[in-house]
Amino acid sequence: MIEMKVAGIALDAATRSPIVLLRDAGDRRQLPIYIGQDQARAIIGALENQTPPRPLTHDLIVNILEDWDMTLERVVIHSLQDNTFYAVLTVRQGETKKEIDARPSDAIAIALRTKSSIWVVEEVVADASIPVDREADEAERQAFRDFLANLRPEDFSQRGQSKSGES
Repeated sequence: MIEMKVAGIALDAATRSPIVLLRDAGDRRQLPIYIGQDQARAIIGALENQTPPRPLTHDLIVNILEDWDMTLERVVIHSLQDNTFYAVLTVRQGETKKEIDARPSDAIAIALRTKSSIWVVEEVVADASIPVDREADEAERQAFRDFLANLRPEDFSQRGQSKSGES
């Protein structure tokens, strides 16, 4: 799994639909997830540390977690099926841990309010992310090609030996 952070909210140029942008720690990959207007407002509110006069839905969920001594350990976006992302909230209460199905947008809004981590399964990142730094990606690919081109059979036998010279 890859830990991601919320990079911000964008609008699709054609549809004007909000998109939450998740970015990996290395700022190399970005995962765009289309969300609803209400979830966009909830995520922006959390990013800007806004406190509404009365609890909104995501604030209510955080209040319930706190009042019942539950901790949101992390959010996991685990699959992408038919252009729909799926996520779970991993919640702990004492020794009991549960995974609760959630829309990624709601899970992200709650994670931001609880300062919990957001994780995405590698396959989802591979299938749906876009490169942020194409030049760095190409440089990494070229370095790997150079490494492979310079490999010799002796390199494998040397790596298999222990420090005492035994294999």
